[in-house]
Amino acid sequence: MANRMKQEDIETLRELIQDVETAMFTTATEDGLVSRPMKTQEVEFDGDLWFFTKKATNKYEEILHNQEVNVAYVGKSYVSVRGKAEIVEDLNKKKELWSKVYEKVMQTSYDDPNIILIKVHVEAAEYWESGNLIKNIAFYYKRMTGQNAQSIDINETIEFNH
Repeated sequence: MANRMKQEDIETLRELIQDVETAMFTTATEDGLVSRPMKTQEVEFDGDLWFFTKKATNKYEEILHNQEVNVAYVGKSYVSVRGKAEIVEDLNKKKELWSKVYEKVMQTSYDDPNIILIKVHVEAAEYWESGNLIKNIAFYYKRMTGQNAQSIDINETIEFNH
């Protein structure tokens, strides 16, 4: 039953993020949290998220010091994904996920040693249905006060047990 439930959770999250091209990727620094837009990989979500970046970036250094990250998606719903990031330099994986879009944007090829992958092992995800004013207000209420709005379902949480 647990395996089936996990697969259902993965499918739910896949549906929520599948059409969102850009996510906000948040890392921790000594000064606090930093977010930046990152292109979502066009790969079937299986419990891990993938992103391309270069070694010569702050996020690379930040992940080496603290693997805790958050990835936020805004599409038909609002989705917040929490997980642990891992730097992946596997040439075959880079080749598998590479596209011409990256070649133009990053002005290099997948076999450039400065190109790396960030693999986010998803631990939990929360989502809010968009277009529902009550849920949006309740969401902001909870975030501002730290308390749940009484008798209003404001979001759903998916826990991923690895």
